[in-house]
Amino acid sequence: MVKYIIRRVLIVIPIMLILSFFTFSLTFIASSDPVTLQLESMGVKADAETINAKREELGLNDPFLVQYGRWLSGVLQGDFGNSYKSGVPVMQEFTKRLPNTLALTASALLLTILIAVPLGILSAVFQDSPLDYLLRLISFLGVSMPSFWVGTLLMLLFGVKLKMLPIQGSGDFKHLILPALTLAIWMTCLYIRRVRGSMLEEMNKDYLVGGMAKGIPRRRVILRQVLPNSLLSVITMFGMSIGALLGGATVIETIFEWKGVGKMAVDAISIRDYPVIQAYVLWMALIYVMVNLLVDLSYLILDPRIRLEGKNI
Repeated sequence: MVKYIIRRVLIVIPIMLILSFFTFSLTFIASSDPVTLQLESMGVKADAETINAKREELGLNDPFLVQYGRWLSGVLQGDFGNSYKSGVPVMQEFTKRLPNTLALTASALLLTILIAVPLGILSAVFQDSPLDYLLRLISFLGVSMPSFWVGTLLMLLFGVKLKMLPIQGSGDFKHLILPALTLAIWMTCLYIRRVRGSMLEEMNKDYLVGGMAKGIPRRRVILRQVLPNSLLSVITMFGMSIGALLGGATVIETIFEWKGVGKMAVDAISIRDYPVIQAYVLWMALIYVMVNLLVDLSYLILDPRIRLEGKNI
């Protein structure tokens, strides 16, 4: 099993190298000139000679592989260059905004888990009951509503009409409530359906009947056997949700002016701030690779069959 874990960890290295190569390649072949963009963001109009001298100073006239090697060397040391817009190091701006994204991610996930898992279990246990039909209807409506529309309604209700919460910004805890709730509503409805489906699939298997035939209470069999087995498929989905949220829920962060990583990426794309875009793409890639790795490793803990297979690898 240890060899299995080591091998999965080592796979991350070539994946990130390949992604870094393609990320730099796409920005390298872009039609916009980095020096021109930088000077324009500073309000400077320079002639061709000045631009070429600046390109030479920054090493932008070097061959592609030389530029990529220099950029990759900096990335490995935590240096993604400077933002064209602000002129500050990208890593400094990134670390400044990351806590906001972490707070939004943790809040949305916590709300989702606390609400979706119990409701999904109830919907499955009381299958085809009035409660089940009600939860299925709510989850269907919730999944069908776009998050930006839900966010707008929440802003209108709690911010404009009731004046209970701030509409935009990323100041104190009150600013966090609306964006976190917007994300949690859609995710909760989605997870209710997934938990219910996984629970019903496991409840139709023979071991539930076998456990009850031995005199074990149905509730105990569901909580100790059915629930852990049904959560395996949910964990995969949960991991992808973590990756998406840590990458910054770009639409929600933009609507609520929440100064997180996603909002930073949207602003960078609008002004073609390539160093910031490169850092964001690598961050997203690293998050998804690491989350998938952690999900795979969690299977070793939750599923004894996988642990037995791991010992033979």
